[in-house]
Amino acid sequence: MAKMEVKTSLLDNMIGVGDMVLLEPLNEETFINNLKKRFDHSEIYTYIGSVVISVNPYRSLPIYSPEKVEEYRNRNFYELSPHIFALSDEAYRSLRDQDKDQCILITGESGAGKTEASKLVMSYVAAVCGKGAEVNQVKEQLLQMCYVHAVAFGNAKTVRNDNSSRFGKYMDIEFDFKGDPLGGVISNFLVKKFRILKHPRGERNFHVFYQLLSGASEELLNKLKLERDFSRYNYLSLDSAKVNGVDDAANFRTVRNAMQIVGFMDHEAESVLAVVAAVLKLGNIEFKPESRVNGLDESKIKDKNELKEICELTGIDQSVLERAFSFRTVEAKQEKVSTTLNVAQAYYARDALAKNLYSRLFSWLVNRINESIKAQTKVRKKVMGVLDIYGFEIFEDNSFEQFIINYCNEKLQQIFIELTLKEEQEEYIREDIEWTHIDYFNNAIICDLIENNTNGILAMLDEECLRPGTVTDETFLEKLNQVCATHQHFESRMSKCSRFLNDTSLPHSCFRIQHYAGKVLYQVEGFVDKNNDLLYRDLSQAMWKASHALIKSLFPEGNPAKINLKRPPTAGSQFKASVATLMKNLQTKNPNYIRCIKPNDKKAAHIFTEALVCHQIRYLGLLENVRVRRAGYAFRQAYEPCLERYKMLCKQTWPHWKGPARSGVEVLFNELEIPVEEYSFGRSKIFIRNPRTLFKLEDLRKQRLEDLATLIQKIYRGWKCRTHFLLMKKSQIVIAAWYRRYAQQKRYQQTKSSALVIQSYIRGWKARKILRELKHQKRCKEAVTTIAAYWHGTQVRREYRKFFRANAGKKIYEFTCKILLGNENKMPSLSPIDKNWPSRPYLFLDSTHKELKRIFHLWRCKKYRDQFTDQQKLIYEEKLEASELFKDKKALYPSSVGQPFQGAYLEINKNPKYKKLKDAIEEKIIIAEVVNKINRANGKSTSRIFLLTNNNLLLADQKSGQIKSEVPLVDVTKVSMSSQNDGFFAVHLKEGSEAASKGDFLFSSDHLIEMATKLYRTTLSQTKQKLNIEISDEFLVQFRQDKVCVKFIQGNQKNGSVPTCKRKNNRLLEVAVP
Repeated sequence: MAKMEVKTSLLDNMIGVGDMVLLEPLNEETFINNLKKRFDHSEIYTYIGSVVISVNPYRSLPIYSPEKVEEYRNRNFYELSPHIFALSDEAYRSLRDQDKDQCILITGESGAGKTEASKLVMSYVAAVCGKGAEVNQVKEQLLQMCYVHAVAFGNAKTVRNDNSSRFGKYMDIEFDFKGDPLGGVISNFLVKKFRILKHPRGERNFHVFYQLLSGASEELLNKLKLERDFSRYNYLSLDSAKVNGVDDAANFRTVRNAMQIVGFMDHEAESVLAVVAAVLKLGNIEFKPESRVNGLDESKIKDKNELKEICELTGIDQSVLERAFSFRTVEAKQEKVSTTLNVAQAYYARDALAKNLYSRLFSWLVNRINESIKAQTKVRKKVMGVLDIYGFEIFEDNSFEQFIINYCNEKLQQIFIELTLKEEQEEYIREDIEWTHIDYFNNAIICDLIENNTNGILAMLDEECLRPGTVTDETFLEKLNQVCATHQHFESRMSKCSRFLNDTSLPHSCFRIQHYAGKVLYQVEGFVDKNNDLLYRDLSQAMWKASHALIKSLFPEGNPAKINLKRPPTAGSQFKASVATLMKNLQTKNPNYIRCIKPNDKKAAHIFTEALVCHQIRYLGLLENVRVRRAGYAFRQAYEPCLERYKMLCKQTWPHWKGPARSGVEVLFNELEIPVEEYSFGRSKIFIRNPRTLFKLEDLRKQRLEDLATLIQKIYRGWKCRTHFLLMKKSQIVIAAWYRRYAQQKRYQQTKSSALVIQSYIRGWKARKILRELKHQKRCKEAVTTIAAYWHGTQVRREYRKFFRANAGKKIYEFTCKILLGNENKMPSLSPIDKNWPSRPYLFLDSTHKELKRIFHLWRCKKYRDQFTDQQKLIYEEKLEASELFKDKKALYPSSVGQPFQGAYLEINKNPKYKKLKDAIEEKIIIAEVVNKINRANGKSTSRIFLLTNNNLLLADQKSGQIKSEVPLVDVTKVSMSSQNDGFFAVHLKEGSEAASKGDFLFSSDHLIEMATKLYRTTLSQTKQKLNIEISDEFLVQFRQDKVCVKFIQGNQKNGSVPTCKRKNNRLLEVAVP
């Protein structure tokens, strides 16, 4: 992965111009080109001083990661490249450290990314503020509340944006003195409730309707009297019911989860959905005309099934609601007049109820969320406001909604210019810089045209709505033509001003206002009705009578006890009051601006439509903003970073300046001969008037950096060559030393090898010389010996011939025959146990006599063994094994030598009594014997059948033949017995095995030697390990968890040969043996 490039200034590696204040030359074309250049390189943020321009990329960019948050955290605003995080950090730090309330104003048209920008601001603040369970809960509530009131209930799909906010919202986030969030308060402005009734082709109603029908369970839909089919509801458009890339069902689940996090109870959420369902079903109510006797027309509901279901949902009496749709009661002073409604009026009443029901539900949601997220403590709070409001709107058909939206933007532009100039002036005063008057377009005259209480457009619209008589949109336009005809920003074809009489681009039913962002043509049709926004009192009273608690609370004016004959305020006056409150609120806070721009109408990435962007630049007043910012000094910077950035341009300040930073900057600028009129020195900052001066400094710095880089490269190369030379020299010395060592070692080895060869030749010569001498001496000795032998032989032969002559051989033969044949009748028998042997005839034959006896015994033993069968051989092998194990160790052994080892003392195969036992054992039985099993607790004995097979040791009941215990031979570790003449023995088991759960076994048997021998041989055959045979008069056994000592003592036996056992205590068992 490529290494992340680190920027230490806004000016480093800048694509285009990062701050529009520095743009040269400044005009609309260069402004757009700079935005496009940065947009093409995925740089979507650009500054105008402290204002952030955000261009919607319509794609995900890797610039919002936790690493980016940490990168911009606690950094100077101009220290890094432009980013929304820089503005968020500046606002948060000013609030936390300087105790200044902040406001972030996010404006732009639909689809420009305002909602996403507000989420990014909130997510950044949530990431950098404090931690803790309570703080995290508050942060989660603040983030999730957007899904409830904005994403579901306030947003809808439009032609320009799939998730367009159809209302303006302002939220105050409250912090404590540490900067941790405590809660928040939301305000909403002008929910576009007319969207409930109709919307342009290709657009949708509010998201919540589609989410409810798509994501609700069948049980919930049945409860709300709804069907999943969109086509069943007149208020829902079918051509855009589905939006690509939007999962309404998943969003519904997200909204329900967000409502839980924010603090909605289950019954509250169900009540909200019931109101939404009622609004949907209101659109399905249709009316038909019916003539009365007096000739007047009245309306009747065609299908009362929808009305019945609405009444069941809301808890309203059906007859009450039906009458409210058919009659209108007008009350004046003490009189009440009830009139019938025709079909058009009935439809108007239905739609007015649907609009009011939804808009009041939306306001209730805002208040309910405010209750959940408001700060619980009463300590003094710091506030950060976030304003996400619709931008300036210029459509082909502009009506009442666009008029009041553009009025709001005029007010925002007015306060923006005022606060920007105020901020500039305050900074000039703070830095002791002379303030010069700045010329700019003041749009107060346009705001006055709209909001003036006497002759403003909104005042005249209210007056027209309230006056008696016939009131229409045309009469309202006539009044405007009379009052506003001479206003320089008002245009109408029918006004007294003759200059517009022949303007064909201005229809007769329209008027045009020249806003700061351009001229907007308004269709006067619908102004009066939308401003009236009248809901008949009969419908309000019917809603108040509902048993549904939420619906009843939404219509408090329906309470008969609180009847107010005063006409409710109009929509225009309400909005005007909300805007005034908002402006008053913004005046008390330090403003921060984010201007959002939509690059194209296709909602596609990598497309930049210059005409569309130019239109937005104009109505956002961005060029005017730059001009205001540049009217005095275009660039300002603190002395320390300025000196740090440009100190290499002056020899006196490079590489280190030891005096004050301001003095260093003065020396630097004097050295560079920059004209005095191009800059001014403030208290803590240097102010540069013209961007050309800054770019000149940047060019000089760039050239100087190249020179410094060349110098660094030169010094580095010299250092590298010197280092390489020294390394080569050191390596040469090391190699030479090692070579000399090698050469000396090789010479030494050659010398040593030569010396060894010489030594070997000399030793060989000496050895051969000694060998020759020894051979000579040996031959001399052999010659002497041979001569002596021949001489002795000659002497012996002379003596032999003298004494024996020729009869010697005959005499030796006769002697041998006499010895052997004389003993023929004295030979012992062939029994191996016969120890008789004839005595020797002569003393000198003693050794020969013994050897003959040994040879004869071995021969007759072999003859005896050859007579054995295989079974006899096995018996004698067992006897031999027993001898090795017990001879001279066990006093009982001698008496067992003469007893044959039978093994099967019980004829299990023949005795029908043991048929069940025989069937249970599939292996070959090696031993079947009745033994006495010693009770571990009291030492008493019980008869048991002891069975030994190839793999197991079994104990069975003597009477029933039932197997009581089965022990694998691998679990038998040792057999212990005494050295006395008794048959008592213990079988030790492996600890932890299943068979050892109760402890080791104690037995007494008359065939102890045989049983121990066979158990030893079988275990050795199966496990290849010798069984340990312990012979001792005192040994330990394991009884459950206790170790018990078995001790043999001399005593009288009560049961014949059976040892007597007595348990003394938990640790001792005494066995009495004879």
